[in-house]
Amino acid sequence: MLNSVEEKILDTIDNVKDLFSGAHNVRSNGKAISRSISKNIDIINKEDKPGINVVIKPNTIGESVHVPVILSDENFKDLVYNTFDVGEGSDVVVVAGCGIHNCGTKTTQHDGIHDFIVRKGAHLKYVEKHYAGGDGEAQKIFNTKTILEVEEDGVLEMELIQIKGVTSTKKDTEIRLHKNAHLIITERIFTELDQEAQSHINIELVGEDSTAQVISRSVSKDNSKQLFYFNMKGENKCRGHIECDSIIMGNAQVTSVPSLSAYNEDAELIHEAAIGKIASDQLMKLMSLGLTEKEAEETILKGFLK
Repeated sequence: MLNSVEEKILDTIDNVKDLFSGAHNVRSNGKAISRSISKNIDIINKEDKPGINVVIKPNTIGESVHVPVILSDENFKDLVYNTFDVGEGSDVVVVAGCGIHNCGTKTTQHDGIHDFIVRKGAHLKYVEKHYAGGDGEAQKIFNTKTILEVEEDGVLEMELIQIKGVTSTKKDTEIRLHKNAHLIITERIFTELDQEAQSHINIELVGEDSTAQVISRSVSKDNSKQLFYFNMKGENKCRGHIECDSIIMGNAQVTSVPSLSAYNEDAELIHEAAIGKIASDQLMKLMSLGLTEKEAEETILKGFLK
């Protein structure tokens, strides 16, 4: 049974109605508090370390798996290892939201290590949301390591979202794409105050006719710092495109470090990056419609990160 804090966190990082209508594993302060499986999706505890194995049968269509993590205990560090096997020919959604609520002064931290294999011809949409709330001076920290293998003709869509309140985050994502495999990543990160965020995305296009598209949007306010590493390797005939746009405000700092490596004459790799402030004409236009400057800024930022 969820308490009010847990329910609020779940509704922020996921959708409670969708979550409980299908396969799910809800983890709160290091323990599973709710689990459901389906005919085509099994969830099994790991025997050697904290975490689960999610096994999705071949040709599973239109189902979802939700594996949210809730942390509401002060001075608590959570470590979890999750493995996902997405069966051949399936088309599914995996939602891995994580939320911290800490009103104290001591650190709460979640470290998540996820391994995915997307089997031949499968389509996976993976959504990862991070959020932290609660008054007080406590550090709210998220660190993730995500490794994904996409087999021949597989499709992987990823949404990597940091909503607000996270003191520090380090995200490492490693992806290997095989023959005719396709990847689309949408990353959205928001930081303010003295928060820091790092994102490392490494993509290997090892298979012929594999493709990858990365769209990163971020907003950095106040004294916050953001650091992005994008590393794409084309090892066969392939196409890859990275687009990174950031809005910077106040005394914030944003660094974008691209790296493109081609090992085949038919590899086509492109990187675009832009960092800048909100355009004054955008603010003026919205303020002329009756919005205050702060309301106009918030409207622009929401649209940018949508």
